[in-house]
Amino acid sequence: MAAKPHKEASAPTRVLVLLDQPYLAELIKLTLNHGVYVARDAPHVSGALALMKDWTPEVMVLDMDSGGNDLLARMGMANATTEAHVPVLALTRRGDLKSKLAAFDQGVDDIMVIPFSPEELLARVLAMTRRAYGRVPQLTPVLKIGEIEIDILNRTVTAGGHELHLTGLEQSLLYLLAANPGRVVTRWEIIDALWGTDHVAGSNIVDRHIRNLRAKLQNDWHRPRFITTVSGRGYRWDPTFTGQETEPPPLQHAPQARNN
Repeated sequence: MAAKPHKEASAPTRVLVLLDQPYLAELIKLTLNHGVYVARDAPHVSGALALMKDWTPEVMVLDMDSGGNDLLARMGMANATTEAHVPVLALTRRGDLKSKLAAFDQGVDDIMVIPFSPEELLARVLAMTRRAYGRVPQLTPVLKIGEIEIDILNRTVTAGGHELHLTGLEQSLLYLLAANPGRVVTRWEIIDALWGTDHVAGSNIVDRHIRNLRAKLQNDWHRPRFITTVSGRGYRWDPTFTGQETEPPPLQHAPQARNN
């Protein structure tokens, strides 16, 4: 068989993201900014196929529960030759063996169960890129978002030069909010992204983690710098916001939430 063409180290790797939850799609695209990637997303198969007419992806991240199977079937990935194969990271909410084996039969290279950590997603995409193109992918460990600097390699976050000691959940929450600037992320979307749709959460679990993250960011809810409460809806990442929130966070003296 012919060898795959060598991928120039300086050229960004094109990543197609098929996912019908925009808040998760934005999280994936922000995470991939740690590597040399340019990502485009589509919420459905027809949108993905339209993108691919003029833009050939070199890696794909596909939600198998919302069209990934159909897209792979239409591309003939299960029968693809080695030189034509596009590496695929499959996302699924079903972690049972039967679902995973079915995904591998469709031609995927790796599988992640939603919810996932940004670090794990980046590691798997980097590994697929290395296997597919025979090169060590470049990594930018520190990602700067306004005043926030996130070091994904050393799992540290700094704000204004001061290191914040975040739990894994708090860091994932920070990624989720920062990936969707100016957009309200609802409490349900936060639960879905951090714990999964099957998680039976207490009514204040999101508010507790938001409050803990705010405290570490020194984000006074009276004059928010990063996280704004939108009454009855959820939270918004808005580092330029200087006004007043619509309501105070509940349970002001609730204990620190456990990271599990």
